[in-house]
Amino acid sequence: VQLQASGGGLVQAGGSLRLSCAASGRSYVMGWFRQAPGKERQFVAAISRSRGSTDYSYSVKGRFTISREDAKNTVYLQMNSLKSEDTAVYYCTAGQRSDSWSYRYSTESVDYWGQGTQVTVSS
Repeated sequence: VQLQASGGGLVQAGGSLRLSCAASGRSYVMGWFRQAPGKERQFVAAISRSRGSTDYSYSVKGRFTISREDAKNTVYLQMNSLKSEDTAVYYCTAGQRSDSWSYRYSTESVDYWGQGTQVTVSS
């Protein structure tokens, strides 16, 4: 599966951005991780294909919304009320295993990574 992410950019604090990720095939779970300079890669959000279940990290819950369009094998991340601490490279992810949802918070659940898209929030 190949993942092509887009939509990153520079935005002022309080603004919004929408990330998109097009996949070349189906996955049980799709999601987003992010990595800020000098920090470990961390879970942001995930969505399952079977039930459309969603989950978010505590830091983005209530501000970010993940959704998917299965007909296009595309996942979106709508980011509102952005903060400077949201600045990071955002990676689209796909999990192909049936238990991928159980390990969604871990990078070990990811079978495929997108190329990353930079999100910069200025304060």
